[in-house]
Amino acid sequence: MPKKFELPKLLIHLLFILLSLAVVLPFLLVVAVSLTDEASLTDNGYQFLPESFSLEAYRYLLDAPDILLRAYGVTITVTAIGALAGLLLTAMTAYVISRPDYRYNRATTFYVFFTMLFSGGLVPSYILITQYLHLKDSLLALILPVLLSPFNIMVMKGFMSKIPLEIVESAKIDGARELRIFFRIILPLSTPALATLGLLISFTYWNEWFNAMLYIDDPNKVPLQLLLVRTLGSIEFITSNSEFAQQLGIDLSSFPNNSARMAIAVLAGGPMLIIFPFFQRFFVKGLTVGSLKG
Repeated sequence: MPKKFELPKLLIHLLFILLSLAVVLPFLLVVAVSLTDEASLTDNGYQFLPESFSLEAYRYLLDAPDILLRAYGVTITVTAIGALAGLLLTAMTAYVISRPDYRYNRATTFYVFFTMLFSGGLVPSYILITQYLHLKDSLLALILPVLLSPFNIMVMKGFMSKIPLEIVESAKIDGARELRIFFRIILPLSTPALATLGLLISFTYWNEWFNAMLYIDDPNKVPLQLLLVRTLGSIEFITSNSEFAQQLGIDLSSFPNNSARMAIAVLAGGPMLIIFPFFQRFFVKGLTVGSLKG
């Protein structure tokens, strides 16, 4: 006899289906609008099935493909280096303050937590990066400001504190030193948390454009997000200044105003949406395993 669905379980399934649709449908609409002719958008509004298919928005954004590819390269480089370095430093810091035999455990934990409440400020940070560290127009200026997050350290600390201390003590008895214990025992046991935080750190670097606006003037080092922000600003300027558009010979009636905005969102978020499913099981496990006792 087939098993029947219980009402509470059915309601839970329906709830998650609705939540999934609430997340997926807006993105599908963004993709559909980016592929819709601008005149059709003006006449019919936003639709999931475009009445008039057009790639004009992507042609406008890909008018200089070398610039876009270079921006992708900068963003991928910064994201890869920043995520790996940030993850390593986060894990090392969390491991130290998670050890109950560390003398300054409470003081260091409070110091890390205190930095979550107050930031250094924009002006001091700018002076530090440009005048003391001399990182103007350097990719390090995009990596260092968000390299370590107190929140990530506290999350990793909570995970590592559940690793039995007996494992570490047994390794010490066998002659293992701290670095060997950390890299050969602690990190493999922390894979779910590392995958979760690695994904969050990657998202942070991928979506970061404000630091690039402050510290990067070299056009060859402009990351993707800043390039798209500037492109969006150019679109807004052209559409709000008809006389300037006429001087450039641009027909505003066919100019991909709304569709280009959506195409920007697709170009900005598409790569991360492709990568996320490969880390999904680690992400879910990392969010749940921290609530379980080791």
